[in-house]
Amino acid sequence: MNSIPTHTLNDGTTIPAVGLGTWPLDDTQAEQAVRGALERGYRLVDTATNYRNEAGVGRGVAGGAVPREEIVVTTKLPGRHHGYEETLASFEESRARLGLDHVDLYLIHWPLPRVDKYVDSWKAMIRLREEGLVRSIGVSNFTPEHIERLEKETGVLPAVNQIELHPFFPQDELRAYNADKGIVTESWSPLGQGPALLKDPAVVSVAEELGVTPGQILLRWHVQLGALPIPKSADPERQSQNLDVFGFELNPAQMDTIARLPRRRLGGDPETHEEF
Repeated sequence: MNSIPTHTLNDGTTIPAVGLGTWPLDDTQAEQAVRGALERGYRLVDTATNYRNEAGVGRGVAGGAVPREEIVVTTKLPGRHHGYEETLASFEESRARLGLDHVDLYLIHWPLPRVDKYVDSWKAMIRLREEGLVRSIGVSNFTPEHIERLEKETGVLPAVNQIELHPFFPQDELRAYNADKGIVTESWSPLGQGPALLKDPAVVSVAEELGVTPGQILLRWHVQLGALPIPKSADPERQSQNLDVFGFELNPAQMDTIARLPRRRLGGDPETHEEF
């Protein structure tokens, strides 16, 4: 298998250009999926406290033949633990469940602007990075306004902003903002949650033109936008397909075909969505 390209983050570390999502796998499923994915060439694994599978992800990382230093493990801070001391404590709980001495990428899962503690959490995450317990820090579901406030109050920009991103919801403005700030855009639900995108006639027709699967077309679309998709799959064949998106290219007409799909958000609005 070809080696996976990487993105260089604004803190100088690198991250693979595609990763493995693990929601909503349980611990047993996550352990098997992660171990298999690492065997197939994945080096980026994404979990979160609220996925309740950190222990399984950690076992998958520890149980395979891939050296720990080659693997980028991501987890996320839940809403109920926003706040400075709360973030430090929550991180230690995540680290213990994962069974790791450090986490490679730590994200604030949602901004929860009504609670208004995300800046305090960000200050704690800066401390964790300075102490070497976290390699890179970032956010998830943050808007430009939220990120501007982090920069204004701490001087530190996120390395990553993980957002809902798929052809139904391409997030052009937010992607452009992230790029302008040197923040890598990571795509959650890159295949659009469910079969609608994978069975869309436009996507299927492009897949047939190129002799690849609809899923590969969608993930290649992310790659060509400069985004980093993290599709979830526990199926060995699909895991391999999802990683094999660097040997072909969508031409401008094919990108345009996908750009014309109808728009709809599938997840919560960061201004109002609350997940604790």
